[in-house]
Amino acid sequence: MTLGKVVRPDELTEAALAVSTADECIVLLTETNEATLRWANSTMTTNGHTTARSFSVISVLQGPDGPAVGTVSGNGIDLDEVHAVVAASEETARQSGPARDVAPLVEGTAVDNRADDDYASPGAATEIGVFASLADELAAAFHDSRSGGSRGSDGGHLLYGFAEHRVETTWLASSAGLRRRWVQPTGTVELNAKVADDLARSAWTGAYTTDFSDVDLTALIAEVRKRLGWSRRRIELPAGRYDTILPPSAVADLMVYLAWTMEGRSAHEGRSAFSAPGGGTRLGERLTELPLTLSSDPVAPGLTTMPFLATTVSSDAVSVFDNGLPIRRVDWLRDGTVNALAYSRAAAQELGGQVTPPPENLLLTGGSAGTADDLVAGTERGLLLTCLWYIREVDPTSLLLTGLTRDGVYLVEDGEVVGQVNNFRFNESPIDLIRRASEVGVTARALGREWKDWFARVAMPPIRVPDFNMSSVSQAT
Repeated sequence: MTLGKVVRPDELTEAALAVSTADECIVLLTETNEATLRWANSTMTTNGHTTARSFSVISVLQGPDGPAVGTVSGNGIDLDEVHAVVAASEETARQSGPARDVAPLVEGTAVDNRADDDYASPGAATEIGVFASLADELAAAFHDSRSGGSRGSDGGHLLYGFAEHRVETTWLASSAGLRRRWVQPTGTVELNAKVADDLARSAWTGAYTTDFSDVDLTALIAEVRKRLGWSRRRIELPAGRYDTILPPSAVADLMVYLAWTMEGRSAHEGRSAFSAPGGGTRLGERLTELPLTLSSDPVAPGLTTMPFLATTVSSDAVSVFDNGLPIRRVDWLRDGTVNALAYSRAAAQELGGQVTPPPENLLLTGGSAGTADDLVAGTERGLLLTCLWYIREVDPTSLLLTGLTRDGVYLVEDGEVVGQVNNFRFNESPIDLIRRASEVGVTARALGREWKDWFARVAMPPIRVPDFNMSSVSQAT
């Protein structure tokens, strides 16, 4: 290897470890290969293919008051930059105070943390051809929308949307002998249809996939057309509490936020909704009599995730010292009871918790009430949502969230959708929603509208909440 030469990812990680003078060193390198497709006005607009690389060095230096950590990142293109990043991370560690989350590095000889056989393999890639079948279905749908093929149901429509396929290859190496490699594919498609006359009425749906072979675009298009048909009648409703059906997309965004807050340290320190009154945590507390289980599992079919921890930052839930720690199935809620919180090894030892890395996928199971359509059929009068967006936290101690409905809120009467109503701002806590849920449907893979860019691998059921709080009317569309 010579300076300035572009080298393989595994060679870069080995080079970083070789020049490190720190007491301990961890190297993380990720290559991202991405293909994208966009369409608007029932016309294909752009497509693209990009590659990127991120490279981080975590240096641990022993100091008079304990180990200190420094993390510096770069593009990891050649050895010149790698050497500079290593030196900068060591200097950062020298200027840092003692780390709170110190633990022995995960060793390469630990169970499930052996050197991966494919560690020296190149990064995985995608290509624009991954969208071949999707593009064919879109072409037919564009022709249909322009020719007025669906005017009988929705008055003519235009299609808008975005498809993305991202393949990330991660290499993790440490001075403790750890050598791990993982390939993570992530695919999403979002489809929006607007009534062609004035573009004022719209409907949205989306899907998660690993390779687009299982995306049924025809079914997605049929769904948005059906919703546009519902929107032909407009009804104004005031703010208030309504019997409300949340489809899997809306449930996903609420449950993802819930999972993000299930951190042991913040619960012990009285800073979260999982802090118990008077001290301690809410572990073991029953939230609902419904047999609901909120779990994460790296080998969940269709939602597979990295089976080991890889992080460049420490937080209340994770520690850089835990890089390479095995990730297994966790039931965060089990049969309606709080069953687990996220702890790093250091936090678990300090606070008496169980070492548990945070989730990378999320499944809510235990319902049996059927699909969202089945819940609609059993509704005397209520609302059917499409999705949520602009979700923000109001109060961390109760997990009160606020946000807006988007792209279709529909009025249900006597088991049928009778029209579209105005959008609302809502104020709700996911914890309280679980407690108040009266019906939960069957679980299916879904795509959250708000958090899909950060957390796309979810499987959720539709949920009925008999008194969902629509706190005010919104003019958003």
